[in-house]
Amino acid sequence: MYAIVEIRGQQFKVEKDQKLFVHRVTADSGADLEIEKVLLVDKNGAVTVGAPFVSGAKVILTVGDQVKGDKVLIFHKKRRKGYRKLNGHRQQFTQVTVKDIIA
Repeated sequence: MYAIVEIRGQQFKVEKDQKLFVHRVTADSGADLEIEKVLLVDKNGAVTVGAPFVSGAKVILTVGDQVKGDKVLIFHKKRRKGYRKLNGHRQQFTQVTVKDIIA
């Protein structure tokens, strides 16, 4: 059984006991989140597609650690002008574990 859910603007295919990284969620470690934006549910071959969401379906997530992604360097340069600019960014992520899929 799996589901496709929308979490903070991104779509994820989730299964029970799966760990994934989503954009930072402001919740305490160990807390449970209920995601009701379920786009599709597959129960052993019986596929239910929402328009836009499946009514009555939800996914329960357990919040884990807050982590940072890899550093991304942004470099701008204009040749022969002496213009160089370097900027870095590290995205904030939250590790979550899928506790249950209710459909």
